Amino acid sequence: MDVEWFLGVASELLAVPSTADRPAELERALGFVLEFVGTDGATVERFVSGGKPSALVYRSEQAKGAERPQFRIILNAHLDVVPAPAGQFQPRRDGTRLYARGAQDMKISALAEALAFRELAATVPYPLALQLVTDEETGGRDGTRHQITRGVRGEFVIIGETSGLRIVTETKGMLGVTLEATGRGAHSAYPWLGDNALVALNQSVSSILVRYPPPAEEEWRTTVNLARVHTPNQARNQIPAEANAWLDIRFPPEDTDLAGRSAGEIAAYLQTFCAPGVTAVVGHVDAPQYADGGRPEIAQLAEATRAQGYRPDFLRKHGTGDGRFYGAAGITAVAFGVGGHGQHGADEYAEIPTIAPYYQALSQFLRDPGPAPTISGLLRATRPTGLAPHRPLNASMSGCPAGGQASGRVSELRAARPAPGRLVLRRAGSLGGPGWLRPACSELDQTG
Repeated sequence: MDVEWFLGVASELLAVPSTADRPAELERALGFVLEFVGTDGATVERFVSGGKPSALVYRSEQAKGAERPQFRIILNAHLDVVPAPAGQFQPRRDGTRLYARGAQDMKISALAEALAFRELAATVPYPLALQLVTDEETGGRDGTRHQITRGVRGEFVIIGETSGLRIVTETKGMLGVTLEATGRGAHSAYPWLGDNALVALNQSVSSILVRYPPPAEEEWRTTVNLARVHTPNQARNQIPAEANAWLDIRFPPEDTDLAGRSAGEIAAYLQTFCAPGVTAVVGHVDAPQYADGGRPEIAQLAEATRAQGYRPDFLRKHGTGDGRFYGAAGITAVAFGVGGHGQHGADEYAEIPTIAPYYQALSQFLRDPGPAPTISGLLRATRPTGLAPHRPLNASMSGCPAGGQASGRVSELRAARPAPGRLVLRRAGSLGGPGWLRPACSELDQTG
């Protein structure tokens, strides 16, 4: 892999401000990657849902007549980014880092996936697809989920979200909840004549936060974020008659009050925390995602990662991503991407030394993803609830030595490290410095 050439192409993609509020730029980013991949001998299916474009690319000879094949492997990538000042769309290098909006999340990994597809799709002995979407940061329902509802299926999916070459096999579930409070308006000088909706709302939020207090440090449990409190009241001397609050709730499969429950059941459960006049409304429920670490594809991906000198730890993330839609469809998906730091922030960057190893590991895996799963294996895409969580490995080891077996799951707060004695690029010195010991990010993948 010519890293300098790749970085030149990547910088062009990073310069595209492909945010949700710029539909023309979303289309431009998608068109850029499709042109990069090339369409000679390829079938390119285009989709549009909710104004968000997406595409599915595969070799035409793999199609069964007019029918789309079921793919052995799908490479999934999103090309949309969260908003940023104009300066963040001007990529810059500083040592081993490439700074830009989308560098970590996830245009670098996306382009590496596209390159691997371009180089190998015509030679691998199975149906391979590249799935490109432009709405992951706003929920993923008009991209990945839309394509799944249109019949796109695969046996194993790699989502190029940042992971530092670790394999993300577990993510939390996600709830979007609105607490709606109704009271009675009155003059604030006569509070006994009214019923303050904001006070009732505050009591309800406080009760929920007593049950799910914000953690002071990383902990694998349910968290609740109070994202917004609103009232249409415009006068200081008026008792609010209406108010609402937005809650973003992330929950692991061990929380049996939420995991495996319907929207109605969850709403009824949250209602028990609400004061009179407050109603809990569940907008969406996304189940926790779990990929069985015993799958042959995961073993092959781990071996390919180990061949590049990285420890192929299994990682669980507090955030979520488009893999949850595949999990809900009974399809195993993992996240696997380059390293970096600061996603969604002012100093977002990708670690340049992880790019070539990522591409090489991905290419090795695609050449031999292992035997196709059995029917029983295909049914093991979700993790049963009630299981004890895997404990993070100790701080001195982020995984297992190259050549060994992955020994467990690790916290997402620690950066991936190459195995001792292995050079990943020509800049061996950059791999042993303190940057590899610094936490990668407290939240590696967020959904808008």
